Amino acid sequence: MNTRAGSVRGEAVETALGVLRAGGGDVQIADLDPDTLPGVLEGHPGHRPVVLGGDGSAHLVVATALRLGLLDRPPFAFGLIPLGTGNDLARTLGLPLDPARAAEVALDGRGRELDVLTDDAGGVVVNAVHLGVGADAGRRAVPLKPRLGRLAYPVGSAVAGAAARGWKLRVTVDGEVLAGGDRRALMVALGNGVTIGGGAPVTPSARPDDGRVDVVVSFSTGWRARLAFAAALVRGRHPERHDVEAARGHQVTVAGGPVPVNADGELSELVGARTWTVRPHAVRVHVPH
Repeated sequence: MNTRAGSVRGEAVETALGVLRAGGGDVQIADLDPDTLPGVLEGHPGHRPVVLGGDGSAHLVVATALRLGLLDRPPFAFGLIPLGTGNDLARTLGLPLDPARAAEVALDGRGRELDVLTDDAGGVVVNAVHLGVGADAGRRAVPLKPRLGRLAYPVGSAVAGAAARGWKLRVTVDGEVLAGGDRRALMVALGNGVTIGGGAPVTPSARPDDGRVDVVVSFSTGWRARLAFAAALVRGRHPERHDVEAARGHQVTVAGGPVPVNADGELSELVGARTWTVRPHAVRVHVPH
């Protein structure tokens, strides 16, 4: 359970736990603490984790499983009760946002195997990683979340978009150059799932179980182009724009920076180069029948 997740509240947690306990299982509660989570997963090998939180919470559990070598076995299984701010992974998977219904799915849903992305820095991505203006928007949204909730990301996007001038980045997909040279990129998005920021369909054609990652690069750096890109992004029509490139592949390298990075809501910065590789069917999540 992530007590820091965007919309975790006592009533929702108790509702979900009540359904899980009524299912007859042995429910043990642990906080999603990076320091103690490895011991929790290793100490309960016969238990299936059920994550109460958002994309960042799912990210932490899968990242910990990766470090423990649990992704080297048959798919690492977990349930997800979406109690975060954006809940983008849950949206892609069609999980109910109601805590009671989501808990029922965690108990009785069908297992769906999902890909993840792993990178050469030891990281993992469950839903999406994006670089540039979207990651800057996420950074600016952090202090706004307690007051604005889901509106924090759109507000952060507006501020970041007004300030963005683009970044010189080289993007290759399966060895083919998608972006490079002197052209500045506004955003680079790698989507295993469809949406970021609580519903923005950044990679609208992505499927989290097809063995490939969808890549979108926007070069919409003029202020009019930025506004038009944002309007198209809301509708999932931005890949149709002349200043947007899209591809799909198994391995993606982004070089350049410094540029802000957002991986499942976890913020960092890229300086140099990083390569993400699809790890097919590495995890299994219970989803509705």
